[in-house]
Amino acid sequence: MKLARDALARGQTPKIAACEVRETDAVLALADELRGLGADVQVLTGDLSDPDVPARLVAEAVQAFGGLDAVVGNAGITSPAPLAELELENWDRVMNINLRGNWLLAKAAHPHLKASAEAGGNPGFVGVASMSGMNPHRGMGAYSMSKSGTITLCEVLAQEWAADGIRVNCVSPGMIRTPLTETTYRDNALASARTALVPTGRIGVPEDIANAIGFFLGPDSGYVTGQNMCVDGAFASSILSQIPGLPTSGT
Repeated sequence: MKLARDALARGQTPKIAACEVRETDAVLALADELRGLGADVQVLTGDLSDPDVPARLVAEAVQAFGGLDAVVGNAGITSPAPLAELELENWDRVMNINLRGNWLLAKAAHPHLKASAEAGGNPGFVGVASMSGMNPHRGMGAYSMSKSGTITLCEVLAQEWAADGIRVNCVSPGMIRTPLTETTYRDNALASARTALVPTGRIGVPEDIANAIGFFLGPDSGYVTGQNMCVDGAFASSILSQIPGLPTSGT
């Protein structure tokens, strides 16, 4: 919704490919809501663990809209387990969707994003990582490594694609209340305990992440590339504040 509203505010017609593993009530409702704003929307489906799917999704989007100006790599899964107990198939699935999927999306999108730049556009790729990619997250299996890799992937792509006029950045969400995490936050005690850890005093919402993505894909970030923005209410960097007492050198 954020990207559509931003495009409309610039006098443009939003053309959006909303991608999901399969058609769900949620993605169809999103498409209807976007169309209600005046956007041209295509719902595309595919499992990014299949290495052929990213290129197909890009090709279908380009066929539908005649080109490509931006890609958001937002697919992600978890498979929690201590690393000593993690099954190989679960490692591979997490890495293939969270990391390889972003690389293959970017690879397939590159010629179309380059064409957009050559036509005077402001193309960009945004990968969605996690604060768990910035810090080790024990018990989460391959998740931290997949998200750390996503951050580095975006940094390398930014270097390689800068001469093509394509900007590549990354957004790392913190604790965000989404439909997938809603069951966690329905536990009032757990929700309160989590909220108490966040310096800003609240758990994030999807709009917080959308705003960061909108910035990276908008005109105000035309000179910004290769950056990772952690959107977490300052939680990830607050570890030293959790230590009781303050050190002193004495007199």
